[in-house]
Amino acid sequence: MTSTSTETKVIPLGNDKGNRPDPEVPEQAKRRRYPAAYKLRILEEADRCTEPGEMGSLLRREGLYASLVSNWRKQRESGMLAALSPQKRGRKPGMTNPLSNQIEELKKENAKLRQKLTQAETIIEIQKKISGLLGIPLNPDAAIGIV
Repeated sequence: MTSTSTETKVIPLGNDKGNRPDPEVPEQAKRRRYPAAYKLRILEEADRCTEPGEMGSLLRREGLYASLVSNWRKQRESGMLAALSPQKRGRKPGMTNPLSNQIEELKKENAKLRQKLTQAETIIEIQKKISGLLGIPLNPDAAIGIV
């Protein structure tokens, strides 16, 4: 009898033993970060490149762009070794208004004083109503007879 099987065989090609890179594309690209020691090493190698094509082979081997290396050179020349290390992107902390702390304190104090004022006005209104019910004059000069 003949069997009708739909199995597919995986035939290895050449000496490939599963060393192929994964063809799947990641959902989000990962940003490459370079440590300062790596940047300095690449800059030293780039400075030693004198023959035509050496620089290109260095860039291909490391997977870098010439503009990236030129930016690293500018940073090195300006003495910004700290700039060679990876930087966090986005707004830098400490770039706020120096008076912002004082403004926040004054806003809190203002809110407290407004609350006390509202409370004092409420107490005065209650005192007026009570004195009206009891028939007590509020103006101390009117009680004495001075007008």
